[in-house]
Amino acid sequence: MRIVVCVKHVPDAQGERRMEEGRVVRGEDDTLNELDEYAIEAAVQLVEAQGGEVIALSMGPEDADESVLRALQMGADRGVHICDPRLAGTDAPGTALVLSGAITMLAQEQPVDLVLMGMASLDGMTSLVPAGTATYLEWPFLGLASELEVAEAHATIVRHADGWTEKMRCTLPAVISVTDQINEPRYPSFKALKAARSKPLDTYEWDDIEPWAQKSPYASELPVSHQPFEIIDAHQTQRGNDQEIIEDTGEAGIRLAQYLMEQMD
Repeated sequence: MRIVVCVKHVPDAQGERRMEEGRVVRGEDDTLNELDEYAIEAAVQLVEAQGGEVIALSMGPEDADESVLRALQMGADRGVHICDPRLAGTDAPGTALVLSGAITMLAQEQPVDLVLMGMASLDGMTSLVPAGTATYLEWPFLGLASELEVAEAHATIVRHADGWTEKMRCTLPAVISVTDQINEPRYPSFKALKAARSKPLDTYEWDDIEPWAQKSPYASELPVSHQPFEIIDAHQTQRGNDQEIIEDTGEAGIRLAQYLMEQMD
């Protein structure tokens, strides 16, 4: 089984964010998108059980190779990094097109059976890229998988959404996004950290990917010429300063109850 896991290098959610010229400043405390760790773990577990190869794929600035390396440390066998300044600011559909082109390119070497992604990136939070990638590839898409089984050229997932629990199946190849309920990502051992340094990590530019991306019948607008939006304003929400902090010396619960009763009067 050959699985591609798409990973993203994102600003640390706990770090400070700055905006310059309508874009988030990148390269300061950036890290692997946390939700992608679950997709990496799911891919590695499948290959450990059935054999095959896990390829970590990322599109991003130069330091995005750090997130690809993290995927290699977690058990991926090979890394692919698409790095081109012309792709900076690409929107979700454009990103999906680039990723689909890279996957199509990889499939020429050997067929790709499955593409796994986290359900969202913690910077954009659009959740559009997995479905968009499937659309450009013309592959089936299943989203929000909390359980995943692959057998006999089919993928079966369980997902929980809008008060329903659904069990769904599709043929392979397919694109599947997973939630943080699917597994518990492993912490790499020292041996895995060391081994990752010797695993292949290839870097490509847009010119390498474009011919493969153009094979999609939906590739009418290419990312390098189609960046339809910009952030015109962004500021951190300031919390009010009228909070009352209660130090718990054994009576905090009573004081909280009294405060709530006062507010209800």
